[in-house]
Amino acid sequence: MYKYNDFDEGFVRARVAQFTQQVERRIDGSLTEDEFRPLRLMNGLYLQLHAYMLRIAIPYGTLNSRQMDQLALIAQKWDKGYGHFTTRQNIQFNWPKLPDVPAILGALADVEMHAIQTSGNTIRNVTADHFAGAAADEVMDPRPVAELLRQWSTDHPEFQFLPRKFKIAVTGAEADRAVVRAHDIGIVLRTRNGKIGAEVLVGGGLGRTPMVGKTLNDFVPFEDLLPYCEAVVSVWNLLGRRDNKYKARIKITVHEHGIDDIRARVEERFAMIKPTFSGVDQDMLREIETYFAAPDYVEKSTQAFDTAYESDAVFRAWADMNLAAHKAEGYAIATISLKKHGETPGDATAEQMRVMADIARRFAHDELRISHEQNVILPHVHKSDLPQIHAELKAVGLATANIGLISDIIACPGMDYCALATARSIPVAEQIALRFDELKLEHDIGALKIKISGCINACGHHHVGHIGILGLDRAGVENYQITLGGDGTETTVIGERTGPGFAYDEIVPAIERLINAYLEVRLSAEETFLECYRRTGMGPFKTALYPEKEGKANAA
Repeated sequence: MYKYNDFDEGFVRARVAQFTQQVERRIDGSLTEDEFRPLRLMNGLYLQLHAYMLRIAIPYGTLNSRQMDQLALIAQKWDKGYGHFTTRQNIQFNWPKLPDVPAILGALADVEMHAIQTSGNTIRNVTADHFAGAAADEVMDPRPVAELLRQWSTDHPEFQFLPRKFKIAVTGAEADRAVVRAHDIGIVLRTRNGKIGAEVLVGGGLGRTPMVGKTLNDFVPFEDLLPYCEAVVSVWNLLGRRDNKYKARIKITVHEHGIDDIRARVEERFAMIKPTFSGVDQDMLREIETYFAAPDYVEKSTQAFDTAYESDAVFRAWADMNLAAHKAEGYAIATISLKKHGETPGDATAEQMRVMADIARRFAHDELRISHEQNVILPHVHKSDLPQIHAELKAVGLATANIGLISDIIACPGMDYCALATARSIPVAEQIALRFDELKLEHDIGALKIKISGCINACGHHHVGHIGILGLDRAGVENYQITLGGDGTETTVIGERTGPGFAYDEIVPAIERLINAYLEVRLSAEETFLECYRRTGMGPFKTALYPEKEGKANAA
């Protein structure tokens, strides 16, 4: 993984010193809250419902054990003993006290981390496939490109006051595990005629106006990728609307101007700026690539894994659900679920963080990943070590075998924390997970992605959930809309709204009726919920959701 050089170290330390002075001025009253707000947002500090919230960048989701240990220290020393991993592969601390924030940022700098550009109208944390560098279906590791984009975008003088926030995701695999088509720029690395390049998509995004990204260029040569991305952001920076924040995102600009007009403007801008790069970006990329060399894989027997798999049903269930294919013989990718039934999706305690760090240090080539699905990944694990890893995870409540199942829910913090939220997300996720665990239906249901947002901003990605739940305020009462058929993979689709919403105490029974309808109409146990929905359409699910309405229609 990437290691800071002298410039990185100096830059981050200078920002910590600068913000320390700004915090001191806020505390002594020299700065009003209105004056302080843009300064704190530049450093990832929000003011939420009950306290400040600090959002820390985890570039392309990659951590080492030392960094995870430091996050545990921060959680224990300056917060309430836990952190919340987000859909942008970041971590949030929900209870820091303002006088402690400079010390937290200093502690982050000690392990080559920061909170810069995790907020504000800038280019946010660049995300990537959480299986990067390990996946069997990977064309190339996208993290060097993500790191190049991170360095380019950090404190870029032209892009610090964009019309709105800007998000970039990169993948280098056949399967899209980074939701690239729901980003302002989505990059899919691929080869053509033996050459490396990228499909560049623009105008994706969720929130108030969900849109699937459109292909701007189906193959940008690898050496042109960074100036091409700069051309995209530069064009939007000029065209993007600053008179209406709801229409300021690039997806609206693409919609208003049309993809052909945007493409022509980008090509013109690209031709102008490409000569100014003079290959310096490629020199940087070659240096960056050296930090992402594959680990020194070991060759040894997998007998311990095979024995445990045959003899231990609990381990076998975990292995079946939480392991993915690795490109190296004898290795696996292990996903640690942060979705234990009835607990907050994405939360990890300081103790759990330390256990994950220790496992990574001893068994996983000192590397962890955070997924946009709010889980933690051990990307390089030899199968022979998995029984011991499972036992240590089980001891701290991290061995839930539910990856990809109905309880593996994405949920934003909702009204429990967020000042923008209009409804609760966390309790709904907890109740759904507990209900289907009680019914013992989870494995019979099979692959199913539920995503929950507590407001129209869609931080829970509900638009691309197989079942999406959006909590809204209706005359002071929580109301939950349901969408069906969403998909955040390489076949991205925005879900379709079913109809009227449901009250807080009605939403879990509504989801249960949906699932019962699926179990009744699916062709076989192998037909997933999404496949079933695509075959049958809305009909049987709408009937299940609104039985009284359907009954009245039939009576008429």
